[in-house]
Amino acid sequence: MPVVALFFLPLLIGSCRGIDHNETDQRVFPVISINYQHVQMPFEISLWILLASILKLGFHLVPHVSAVVPESCVLIVVGLLVGGLIRVLGEDPPVLDSQLFFLCLLPPIILDAGYFLPIRPFMENVGTILTFAVLGTLWSAFFMGVALYGACQLEGAELAGVDLLSCLLFGSIVSAVDPVAVLAVFQEIHINELLHILVFGESLLNDAVTVVLYHLFEEFVHRGEVTAGDVFLGVVCFFVVSVGGVLVGCVYGFLAAFTSRFTAHTRVIEPLFVFLYSYMAYLSAEVFHLSGIMALIACGVVMRPYVEANISHKSYTTIKYFLKMWSSVSETLIFIFLGVSTVAGPHAWNWTFVSLTLVLCLLSRVLGVVGLTFIINKYRMVKLSGKDQFIVAYGGLRGAIAFSLAFLLSSESCAMKDLFLTAVITVIFFTVFVQGMTIRPLVDLLAVKKKKQSKFSVNEEIHTQFLEHLLTGIEDVCGHYGHHHWRDKISRFNKRYMMRFLIGGERSQEPQLISFYKQMELEQTMKMLENNSTTSLSSAATQLHQRSKRTLNISKEREAEIRKMLRANLQKTRQRLRSYSRHTLLPDAEEDDWSETRLRKQRMEMERRMSHFLTVPANRPESPRRARLQTDLDGRAQKASVTFAEELEEHRD
Repeated sequence: MPVVALFFLPLLIGSCRGIDHNETDQRVFPVISINYQHVQMPFEISLWILLASILKLGFHLVPHVSAVVPESCVLIVVGLLVGGLIRVLGEDPPVLDSQLFFLCLLPPIILDAGYFLPIRPFMENVGTILTFAVLGTLWSAFFMGVALYGACQLEGAELAGVDLLSCLLFGSIVSAVDPVAVLAVFQEIHINELLHILVFGESLLNDAVTVVLYHLFEEFVHRGEVTAGDVFLGVVCFFVVSVGGVLVGCVYGFLAAFTSRFTAHTRVIEPLFVFLYSYMAYLSAEVFHLSGIMALIACGVVMRPYVEANISHKSYTTIKYFLKMWSSVSETLIFIFLGVSTVAGPHAWNWTFVSLTLVLCLLSRVLGVVGLTFIINKYRMVKLSGKDQFIVAYGGLRGAIAFSLAFLLSSESCAMKDLFLTAVITVIFFTVFVQGMTIRPLVDLLAVKKKKQSKFSVNEEIHTQFLEHLLTGIEDVCGHYGHHHWRDKISRFNKRYMMRFLIGGERSQEPQLISFYKQMELEQTMKMLENNSTTSLSSAATQLHQRSKRTLNISKEREAEIRKMLRANLQKTRQRLRSYSRHTLLPDAEEDDWSETRLRKQRMEMERRMSHFLTVPANRPESPRRARLQTDLDGRAQKASVTFAEELEEHRD
């Protein structure tokens, strides 16, 4: 009753005031009011994220659809339907804003890819990846730009006003492989690790080339002329953008690793440092027009080994699943907004230009991959077969990065912006729908090797490291500085200097296996003491020993951590030894002593055998027969002595 009275109290007060003061009209206190403008932006953002999550959940609940159609295709179709519905209701559909894409949606996907990037296959194939990313992108951009310019001049009429610089600008936009689209498709077909890292690594590293070419040709379009100095500055700009982005990412990665060294008493904020330093690396690179994608990748790769050694297991799990969730939601929103933006327009359709763009996009990709692979295979130990080349060429998908760059074009400087945007959307739809839907059956048809689902056993991993250790020694003996040699040098430098500076506590000194065992032992002892406080330490130790004999039921995450530590510590890095050289080989004193002892024993044994034949009684007359026998024995002994001397000389040589 008091609550009800309190609820109606404003109404009662208002009515009483109305009776006492008839001259003044009092407005009734509003019980419910609507102010949608106050919460419009966060409400719509939450609604879009909720829609994306529900669509992702529903897609995986229908196995017949997910087995045939990629998730990205379904999300684009949903975006088209949502955009059409908004258009029918008389509203303007929202467009994928470039600022929203580059500053909010793209960083989580790149951070997730860079933080969990498989370092070993990436470094083993970094030469091939850079060749495809740099030379392949340059080839596609210039080939498409020149070919489109020639076609526009032959077409005349509508396309006669398209100049060469505008075509080159369009070629730089549509030639780059998109990492978001590649991730969305290749994760579903479970392609083998080599092909996945080649295509995905190319899509990550060609960002520097795309950014430089885009800004370069955009500036040339504004100015209207190009000089030799501009071309030289463009080449310098490429190195500045790529190397500068990597350096910025490395600086923030080391800062994140050093900060995580002091978070032992505040475990709650450990994941926050990982996300903030990564995002600051991306924003700092964008401030100076460097490659933000390269900065994010470098930051994630540098910080991961040191951060994971400092943070707790719960913080590692938080980082892992938050990154996966964040990147998945961003990827879903990107494809939905692509569909909605297609409905929003504006569009300018030209059959000749759009069709030629699509054909040249496929042709330049095939020619670039085949031509570069012909050169690359001369220097690779594991050659890329024809099937591998087909998958690499067919997996060059375009996505939201090309759309955002085309949307950023100014209508004043580029009169054909609407036509370029329509052609880009057509290429994106073709690569995502046609190539994305048919690459899975083509992989099965060509019997391309897929990713191994089961993990390597500890025995296999140890023997693999043993073979790498052996190859490193062989390279040192031969004097060949291959990637095994440099990887060993980097590992030694990391253990001697970087780990001591960036990893706190005893983990930088003792093996992780020992520290992990001590931690488990301490935790189990504390649990037993808490459960039974009256138990003595001796009985607790006995129970701990008996419990250690049983099979422990551990989680998959803890099993993966144990496997990682076993792999890192059971096979030690080789010790520093002098390299062999026949010019500087010094005699070993122990080996000389052993050789002299062996020769002395052999000499004594030979003298004993010879004395057995040469010893004769004193003052005994020799018969002719005995004299002949003695002569024969002397000849044999002399022959044996010569043979022994020859063997001794051969042994010494």
